[in-house]
Amino acid sequence: MQPTSNTSMSSRPASVVGSSLAVLFSGGLDSAILLAGSLRSYEKVQPLYVRSGHYWESVELEQAKRFLSSVRSPVLQPFHVLDVPVTDLYARHWSITGDGVPDLHSADEAVFLPGRNVLLLGKAMIWCHLHGVNALAVAALGSNPFPDATPAFFRAFQDVANRAVGGSVKVDLPFVNLTKTDVMMRGRDLPLELTFSCIRPVAGRHCGRCNKCAERRRAFADAGMIDKTVYEA
Repeated sequence: MQPTSNTSMSSRPASVVGSSLAVLFSGGLDSAILLAGSLRSYEKVQPLYVRSGHYWESVELEQAKRFLSSVRSPVLQPFHVLDVPVTDLYARHWSITGDGVPDLHSADEAVFLPGRNVLLLGKAMIWCHLHGVNALAVAALGSNPFPDATPAFFRAFQDVANRAVGGSVKVDLPFVNLTKTDVMMRGRDLPLELTFSCIRPVAGRHCGRCNKCAERRRAFADAGMIDKTVYEA
């Protein structure tokens, strides 16, 4: 494939016979709803999980597998885990140690992980390029406050990554113009209790005290949906 300097970035995956899509899938609410919805629009949907060594990942991975089992489909491809270790970068950071995790009173900026989307997208886009998958969907919302989660960032990174490998993988942002409540309503018929959002799990459960658990509870409440999640607190 030839390098593309002006690769278009789609905000909505197209339904194309014979098409394939990879979904950057963490097992959280947004990526789970995105993946389940994509099963209706593509002939092959490949869930990609990027493992980096964060404190919550062992529980998150198990929950991700449970959710995938609940939405089994001939379209759904085998779950694939990519490794991008960051313990040498983040060292004693709370995301590695589990100590001093931002709590339910903290600002959203407190959970920012420097360079996270650079690492996730880089590995996932190269995987797509090498496996002939021409689109990677990311469940980013337009309201995300972080600098590596803006449409401009995704557009620029898509172009740079494709230039680097002579590829043409699109980064799809189907939720970029939706609110969190809009996304939740799209998943109202899914077993969302099998998704996982916590950054300080306790005994395999949501802790109920961290920033992400608070965000999760607000998402269900704002959407007027029953939250069946089991919280430790």
